[in-house]
Amino acid sequence: MDTGGERGGSSVPDDVWDRFLRESVEGVADAPKEPSARARIVADRLRDAPSEAEGWRTYTPPGPRRKKGWYVVGLLAAVGLFVVALDPWQVIGSSEGEGRRGPLAQEAERPTGAPPVEPDRRPTLDEPFRGSPAARWADGTAGITVPAARATGWMSTAQVEQALRRTRDFLTAAHLDPAVLGGARPTKAIALINPHQRDVKDYLAAAFRAPSEDDDPLLLFSRFDTSRARLVGDVVRTRGRITYREGGRGALQVTADVTYVYPVAPAGGGDEVVRTIVRREVVLNWDDPSKTITEPGTFSLVSYKVDMTNGGCDNHTGYFLPEFGTGRGSGTNDGTPVDPYDRSTAIDEGMDASDDGCGTASRS
Repeated sequence: MDTGGERGGSSVPDDVWDRFLRESVEGVADAPKEPSARARIVADRLRDAPSEAEGWRTYTPPGPRRKKGWYVVGLLAAVGLFVVALDPWQVIGSSEGEGRRGPLAQEAERPTGAPPVEPDRRPTLDEPFRGSPAARWADGTAGITVPAARATGWMSTAQVEQALRRTRDFLTAAHLDPAVLGGARPTKAIALINPHQRDVKDYLAAAFRAPSEDDDPLLLFSRFDTSRARLVGDVVRTRGRITYREGGRGALQVTADVTYVYPVAPAGGGDEVVRTIVRREVVLNWDDPSKTITEPGTFSLVSYKVDMTNGGCDNHTGYFLPEFGTGRGSGTNDGTPVDPYDRSTAIDEGMDASDDGCGTASRS
């Protein structure tokens, strides 16, 4: 029977089929692609609590964890978006009693310098942000600036607005959700990530099965070992912003650069309070489903970086391990002091890539 150049009973002519195979191998722009992501941990991890005499130790592990190429596949992605039912969770709590001079306005652009040094006052259970710039920062998602939406790439204004809202949903589910902060698996956050990213899927599977330097849940999620530390109150202070532009293949590319300040105390009780400070930069694409393999209502991770202070020096347990009491002041103080509240430079600017030991932080 004459198939007319069909393949496997399909109606694709020989010349079209051959061109499709050739373009799939060569990566021509019209072939839908499966995205991958790259990650880097630039961890200024404060091992010691504040001490003018002792100094503070930080840790900078090696550079990029992985960098994989794009995978070319011969599939068309489903068209359309599905609204993920994930309500924003905003950390709430009282800011009274902390003596704030008034909350800062939202961050509209990158600041030109570090915040001023606050009076040297120890944090307490009642005033856990006392003595730090975070005393004037906003609570939870209120500290994350979300820009006005405009049509960009393949998305209309309404779609961009929805994508920005979902991006904030991810930040909330990954870095502010009380259950996740207490060590739970970040199920809601993971549900928003494109499941067709093979390297990200492999990373997530390994990170929660057997955390390691290369596969560390802390690259993307904030979690504490509740047998070691407890959060003080129900407020996490934040400062940062979301920006966006048109990315590759017409995607809406969104960047979130946010610093989170977590006050913690020893799990066993006591009134000592320290702070874990985490700055995160996450770049993600809301892809055009006609050009990139994706699932409705999910984004593709492009890159993710984290800069941690007092999360545990050389820690690969998958949880922040802030130091208290006798854990402070050990080791040497090497390197140029780093201010974890300084948002005036990119997250990895000024870092010495050859420095893989504990360095110095200027304050917490």
